[in-house]
Amino acid sequence: MHRRFVILAALAAFPALATAQAPLPLKHTPKPTTTAISAADLMTRLYIFADDSMAGRQGGTEGNLKATAYIAAELKKIGLIPAGDSGTYFQYVPLVRRSYAPVDTLHADTAMLIAPADFVPIGTRGTPRPLDGVRVVYGGVWTDSSTWISAAQAAGKLVVFGMAPAVAGQRVAIPFVRGNSRFAGAAGIAVLGLERATPGALGLLSRPSIGMASAASGGTGFPQIMLITPRAAQLLIGRSLDSARAGDSGTVVHGAVVLNEQPLLARNVVAVLPGSDKQVKGEYVAIGAHSDHIGVRDHAVDHDSLRAALTAAWVLRNRDVEAPAPDAAAVASIHVNVDSLRKIRPPRPDSINNGADDDGSGSVAVLEIAQAMAAMKKHPNRSILFVWHTGEELGLLGSRWYTDHTTVPRDSIVAQLNIDMIGRGDAADLKGGGPLYLQLIGSSRLSTELGQIVEAQNKKRKQPFVFDYTFDANGHPENIYCRSDHANYARYGIPITFFTTGTHQDYHQLTDEPQYIDYQHFAHVTQFIFDVAVTVADLDHRVVVDHALPDPTAPCRQ
Repeated sequence: MHRRFVILAALAAFPALATAQAPLPLKHTPKPTTTAISAADLMTRLYIFADDSMAGRQGGTEGNLKATAYIAAELKKIGLIPAGDSGTYFQYVPLVRRSYAPVDTLHADTAMLIAPADFVPIGTRGTPRPLDGVRVVYGGVWTDSSTWISAAQAAGKLVVFGMAPAVAGQRVAIPFVRGNSRFAGAAGIAVLGLERATPGALGLLSRPSIGMASAASGGTGFPQIMLITPRAAQLLIGRSLDSARAGDSGTVVHGAVVLNEQPLLARNVVAVLPGSDKQVKGEYVAIGAHSDHIGVRDHAVDHDSLRAALTAAWVLRNRDVEAPAPDAAAVASIHVNVDSLRKIRPPRPDSINNGADDDGSGSVAVLEIAQAMAAMKKHPNRSILFVWHTGEELGLLGSRWYTDHTTVPRDSIVAQLNIDMIGRGDAADLKGGGPLYLQLIGSSRLSTELGQIVEAQNKKRKQPFVFDYTFDANGHPENIYCRSDHANYARYGIPITFFTTGTHQDYHQLTDEPQYIDYQHFAHVTQFIFDVAVTVADLDHRVVVDHALPDPTAPCRQ
């Protein structure tokens, strides 16, 4: 799932909290998969897909190419029809790696701003717009959207934002602007907070970033995003931020931020199971997941100590993603009993973010569904479109590219079922979790009927899931509806349902590994999604869209 959720952890002597289920092996011998959806099959696939050899599967890297090659090889065995570029299973996505010059300068009228002392540019999803000759405007307080200026006021400007007063232990809010947000038309976004950023955070910000090539995004560019110091903010606005009001004009900026771009090889995987009914086989039920994760971190840490500390911090947070993160004093109180961990096994240095749940679980679930559907005596009436998107963790880039350049007619896609993180969800993972827990996002936002189908299918189960719609609420601060690949289908008015078992202590951590997955729960969720997909594909009519929005992207605007 896109966007990092971070818990700080002190690595020193907490009682054993690391295992909530019987421990599974660190390695698993692959076994032949069957046509039935099973925990054993999912385990075999996931231990392959989330192995260290995939090097964290970051989009545009060799690890993600290896992961997509595995998916394509499995599809060939299953017998699905390639639906990518030029008769292959692959649709290539134009990603680039961007890096900034070590030192850049900008002029605010006659004053000079020097990077990285005064500002640090942050990678965007496309080529940043030029700032030379751009007028500055004060946009309000970045952490308080009620203070923000309008899209029209921001268009073509370098928008400078203040920051709420610092709170002890609070991290700087890293600027993040979606392509469909209120400030997508700005020339740049400059957010106060550079002085609060730690050396580690600055190191991450200065690393090369991966995004969409500018030509692929229509050549219009993206806002140049940067963190700035109070001195820089005052020079840009031309007055103290304390006296500035949202909408006030500032100086005119001159100069350029020098950016280098290197093309990368990145690809979606696309396949089709043809429908059995000639009348509707030209329509598609799309099933998707994302193949990428967040790659390899700069340095190794002891895996078991880290997981014990993360679990302790998660307990302090009451296993509730909506609860406040533990403050610095609480984190400092966490101790890990290293001696007890060493009785289990020796230190295990780890630097690879394997992404077993995020989204190895979704990726292998889609494979399992594909194999089960291909083995049906009678295929579903409508065709099934399987898409493994790359670059979800980079900003939903692969799904944006696919939905902008579909390999089947876009208006033939009747619904999209998105799977992202379905391998966990018990009480040790999150508040209210359990063996029947399942979160649903977006089921009825565009189609009341699709939501009703999901509910009706659940009632047919011997043990129905307990659906959690909490995160589907309009205005929910986690904004899950906009954070995975289904959002790019919904922006075209395609009804979606997003299936997930939610975040947990290992989300976007080195510790998201196959041995922590609940494979029985995982298999039940996968079978349920299979049943929903077949039901939608066999309807005697297209899923009714009765909540079409004038602008389907509106819910995802910042």
